Amino acid sequence: MNDRPIGIFDSGVGGLTVFREIARVLPRESLTYLGDSARVPYGTKSAETIIRYARQAAKHLVDRGVKLLVVACNTATAAALPVLERELTIPVIGVIEPGARAAAARTAGYVGVIATEGTVRSGAYGNAIRAARPGTEVVEAACPLFVSLAEEGWANTYVARQVAEIYLKPLIDRGIDTLVLGCTHYPILRATIETVVGEEIAIVDSAETTAQTVRSKLLAIKEQAGGSSPVQHFLVTDAEERFQRIAGQFLEQEIGSLELVEL
Repeated sequence: MNDRPIGIFDSGVGGLTVFREIARVLPRESLTYLGDSARVPYGTKSAETIIRYARQAAKHLVDRGVKLLVVACNTATAAALPVLERELTIPVIGVIEPGARAAAARTAGYVGVIATEGTVRSGAYGNAIRAARPGTEVVEAACPLFVSLAEEGWANTYVARQVAEIYLKPLIDRGIDTLVLGCTHYPILRATIETVVGEEIAIVDSAETTAQTVRSKLLAIKEQAGGSSPVQHFLVTDAEERFQRIAGQFLEQEIGSLELVEL
């Protein structure tokens, strides 16, 4: 048994969707979450910049003794996962492959993916979905304002609904049957997105399948926690008060252990 924490990092609050699912699936595990709020969003930046940010975040968490790293950011997964897998000695799990597998299993053949500009530009979801289910049609669209709406705590507002209608109408008109929330910020807006797309389009949240992947990996490498008092620790690179407010609302718990760090 191993009581070292699982490390989770994202560009801001979006990765809390992954954090929440891992905490639910693995309630005995200690978790350390790093939100790079000083440099959010990642989705508009170059692949080279994202790789540099991801390396810095990973090093910080590894230096804190995490036993497994979750890249809870689709943009960072698309750009940096192969680099981190090659350079780190601990297991590294991204969010694209689990989400793609879930979409491939659920779709009747036409998948929509909404993501950041960087993730869409990479084509990572389309490639992964078609690898899992050859012949699947995949249409991807960037929805950059969703990140800002999530970060500002505006997920359930009239503004969010109007933005969602503009972003999602072209995908609905293309006849998609499954929609992948290809950015970990987007599940924060899930209620708004579901209202716009309706009940006939299945929603895939990669956070749920990522948590199951983490569980399977810990079992495989025999690194499950043995303690009964897991610790949740949060790290941010800027805007502690805003993170504490939004995270507290989203996780429905008080964010007690919060630390400002430099990468």
